[in-house]
Amino acid sequence: MESPWAPLRRRMFLVLWLAQLGSNIGSWMQTVGAQWFLVESSENPALVSLVQTANLAPSLLLGLIAGVLADAFNRRRLILGANIFAAGAATVLTVVATLGLLDPDSLLLYTFLIGCGMALSSPAWQAITPELVSRDEIRAAAALGSVAMNTARAVGPAVAGLLVAVAGPAFVFGLNALSFVGTSIAIYSWRAPRQDPAEREHVGEALAAGIRYIRAAPRIRRILLRSGLFIFPASAVYALLPVAVNGHLRLGSAGYGLLLGALGLGAVLGVLLLPRLRTVLPDNALLGGSAVVFAAGAFASGYLPPGAVAALLVPAGFAWICTFSTLNAAMQLTLPAWVRARGLSVYLMVAAGSQAVGAVFWGSGATGAGYAPTLAFAAGVLVLSGASVLVLPLLPGTGHLDRSVAGTELHLPSGGEPQPGAGPVTVLIAYEVPPDRNDEFVNAMHRVRLTRMRTGATDWELVHSVTDQDQFREIYDVPTWREYLRQEQTRTTGEDRQIIQHAWDLAEEEPRVRWFLPASA
Repeated sequence: MESPWAPLRRRMFLVLWLAQLGSNIGSWMQTVGAQWFLVESSENPALVSLVQTANLAPSLLLGLIAGVLADAFNRRRLILGANIFAAGAATVLTVVATLGLLDPDSLLLYTFLIGCGMALSSPAWQAITPELVSRDEIRAAAALGSVAMNTARAVGPAVAGLLVAVAGPAFVFGLNALSFVGTSIAIYSWRAPRQDPAEREHVGEALAAGIRYIRAAPRIRRILLRSGLFIFPASAVYALLPVAVNGHLRLGSAGYGLLLGALGLGAVLGVLLLPRLRTVLPDNALLGGSAVVFAAGAFASGYLPPGAVAALLVPAGFAWICTFSTLNAAMQLTLPAWVRARGLSVYLMVAAGSQAVGAVFWGSGATGAGYAPTLAFAAGVLVLSGASVLVLPLLPGTGHLDRSVAGTELHLPSGGEPQPGAGPVTVLIAYEVPPDRNDEFVNAMHRVRLTRMRTGATDWELVHSVTDQDQFREIYDVPTWREYLRQEQTRTTGEDRQIIQHAWDLAEEEPRVRWFLPASA
């Protein structure tokens, strides 16, 4: 069994992981300072929960375009620029708070701007992982990414709670600004693999291709669904825990930091135990069980005394990392390299969007019904979410597909290749299939359809001759000749090629491929 710490032996992964850890600590300190500022200035749970919304809404608004930029441009420069922007916004927030000019509206505005910087860099951060480690280490690297986040959750809030009590929110805001500077220095020291500018997709093409891929990828859509089903109800804990701390728990800012630290401690323990747990439990069982365990922590936060809450938040943190590391690794291993950043950006959009919308929902519910009943209701939804894995599991093959590039060479007449921007291209493939294989062939072609749509096709159909039962025609459109070449040479994976070859093998002879352009071209 591969060590969960194996990726840390790679120097550049270690440097960037430490930078990510420092940035996450700063972000959690920022969150604690912002939430406690609002707790002391307002008794409205909805307003307190808006810190989560302001911090995560940028991922919902900018996530997809951030993924497109990460696939279309230099990822190192994108991460560097986004971190410098976030450092600037955090610095301005620190100055405003130090001068005593901070109010709830400006706090949420600066939190939103910092979130914009993080949202623009997150897909690129996720996408560079396979460039830093081997494929066998991706699961461990994904888990270590969660370690960085959850170690920060254990350390950042606990330290921030004490610092807020002693020095005030402005001090922790300043530390967050410094953490972005440290991340910028680390990413500047990384030399990414060179990419030929000619191989980069145009932004518009990249955006359209990413959307088409997600629409035609059932395994990816199921991962996204499982993410939303867990995160939306689980967000109630992060939105309402500061309100509970100021309510029946009566712990103050330091106590709030320690409770968040209990969640982080559970997550760190999860990294140590999760590899062994995966050897005895399948991913779907982990997802279902984690939702139920987190439900216990949500219910406890609304009704039980401080000691019991802290004790149950530790396994809740374990459940959180089980869910996130399982889904994150599944995305990393299921997405092909050409669309990885775009796919991960959609995953981050769903995760952040579920938490941002959930924070507003649960905060509004707590304003009307009280925080304790709202947390109990969220716990019930989490139990239902865990049970739903029986009917909505991760699909077979998730995380275990052949993602190596399996391109083919086109054999065109000399001088017959169109200009790259010519299109749309209509591809017609003629098949001769014995009548006794017709049903099997049609079923195989349904899988081929998804492959074509994932890799670039905008329309697809399969037609059958009325007069000759042996004759089938596959017809699909691709926006440009350049997109068609990418489809055939750089986007088709080993898994896709197996699906296509299976259908072709059902034909009596080699299928005939023809390409057509609009007559005006």
